Amino acid sequence: MSRLLVVRLSAMGDVLHSLPAVCALGKASPASRIGWLIEERWAELLSAPGSPREGPRTPQRPVVDSVHTVRLKDWRRTLLSQQAKKQIATAWSEVRASGYDVALDLQGAIRSAILARLSNAPAIYGPEDPWERPADWFYNRIVATRGQHVVEQWHSLAEAVAGRSLDMEPAVLPRCPRAEELVDSQLKALKIADFAVLNPGAGWGAKRWPAERYGVVARELAKSGLPSIVNYGPGEQEVADVVMRESGRAARPLEGSISDLIALLRRAKLFIGGDTGPLHLAAALKVPVVALFGPTEPARNGPYGTRSVVLRDPASVTSHARREEPDPGLAKIETDHVLSAARTLLGAQ
Repeated sequence: MSRLLVVRLSAMGDVLHSLPAVCALGKASPASRIGWLIEERWAELLSAPGSPREGPRTPQRPVVDSVHTVRLKDWRRTLLSQQAKKQIATAWSEVRASGYDVALDLQGAIRSAILARLSNAPAIYGPEDPWERPADWFYNRIVATRGQHVVEQWHSLAEAVAGRSLDMEPAVLPRCPRAEELVDSQLKALKIADFAVLNPGAGWGAKRWPAERYGVVARELAKSGLPSIVNYGPGEQEVADVVMRESGRAARPLEGSISDLIALLRRAKLFIGGDTGPLHLAAALKVPVVALFGPTEPARNGPYGTRSVVLRDPASVTSHARREEPDPGLAKIETDHVLSAARTLLGAQ
């Protein structure tokens, strides 16, 4: 393996679950060139804004030598436009010109498997049991993955590529000097040193713990001297407003880029949230996590590699149906349960 292309297009949590496997391959074979094919919106997980996306690894791009980006959603919407055709041709010319020997699909979807095949790499590795069954039609190296957690499964796939056992490595995230300075100045303006990050949003409604309860948690943590910062993304302003209102303004909002969130979480004492990308980002940065799980399975997707307390009621049934209706089990998790878990983790510090 002298030139490896990793294909993991999205989303935040899934990219973060793939990073330890790629870090292990990079450490085991430091002379190898590693490229990563990813959706543009998630590229900051690999490379800080403004830094070169090609060349020797740096703190701003610590894991890979090349970041190749696609915009599949935009391209599907404007497939017949000249601009889209030009962007697709440029992206694919760049990937193929890199001359990859191996393509490793860490997504297991039909689209990721097709893109791995189109890279022209002679060896295409993928899981025996992919997320979308037809994906394995495009692999010529099919691997029976091992492990319960998805991080462990991708690690076993990396071992197949390496042809030997590999040490489990932690995920490494880029450092963005601009984001580090911005977050420091924001915290200074708010007169905040130690703080917890609350993340009330999630990919779909069934994974969201009631926003009002986050507000109560923030209010109680503030009584103990720990202020809270509410992280929220596009379309989540209303949810964040509920948290701040119910907290009695004990929680402060901060919205920013992925790089800003990385910088913020590096400074956090605690993270509280559901099964969503920021939770897995906090875990990758070794922040203690209180994880609130409903329809998804924490044994497979829970916080990995950090101190954590996972709360899940027996009434929750594993499902990836992306329902918007509140999960009955998640609703049974009370604020006292969350506060008790938070104090356990804070006491351990």
